[in-house]
Amino acid sequence: MSASAQVRAWRPGLNGVVEVLHAYFPSHAYPSHTHDAWTILLVDEGVVRYDLDQREHDLSRAQVSILPPNVPHDGRSVRPEGFRKRVLYLEPDRLGTELTGAAVDQPELLDPLLRQRIEQLHGVLALGQEPLEAESRLTLIEERLRQHLRRQVIAPPDRRDAGVASRLREVLDAHLPGGITLDEASTLVHAHPAHLVRAFSREFGMPPHRYLTGRRVDLARRYLLEGRPAAEVATLAGFYDQSHLTRHFRRMLGVTPSSFVRP
Repeated sequence: MSASAQVRAWRPGLNGVVEVLHAYFPSHAYPSHTHDAWTILLVDEGVVRYDLDQREHDLSRAQVSILPPNVPHDGRSVRPEGFRKRVLYLEPDRLGTELTGAAVDQPELLDPLLRQRIEQLHGVLALGQEPLEAESRLTLIEERLRQHLRRQVIAPPDRRDAGVASRLREVLDAHLPGGITLDEASTLVHAHPAHLVRAFSREFGMPPHRYLTGRRVDLARRYLLEGRPAAEVATLAGFYDQSHLTRHFRRMLGVTPSSFVRP
């Protein structure tokens, strides 16, 4: 019996991303079509062959494919076992229509760091519980994609910027436990979102979203020690729900919230 197609698609609560698609197709071939979004494609199993603007391309696991809005393309498996893929669809203005020609000329990118960052973003979006992390990862992905499409040498890491990092930490602290979006923080600190993430990570040894999670775990500890139940603590400390609290609490402290306060 042949395997059947598997598809999971959803619209995440992340500004700029109109759809996420995870799919396995044992035999499906896409006819020629277009999207009104930038298509950022990873192949996890198999090899995909596609025509973009009447030119044939092959995409394997080592690469990232970026397909521009409103340019016809199709898709089919090179191998008989089919293919598995993950896709991000970005709003057209996230990268800019002026980069369409560059993407048509070179839609495949061999960049292990870019692929790793996209994989990490897919993992965050699949859980749907870490908005600041999702924003941070998307910002760095878009920056690197623009560098590729503009045929720029990938920029070296920014120099240390303790002032920006310290101001961002103050903003994060001031918005506990609810948190703040990266765009809002960028406006308050007067720095580009990508620079915020890199400067903070370099200065404090962790990205902003991890710092925020640590502060929330600290809040949770205080509430737990006051005798409040874990479900209430999750809400008070800014977590999505009790399981979200438990996951991060165990990762940071090695025990569950209930074990932490057990006599």
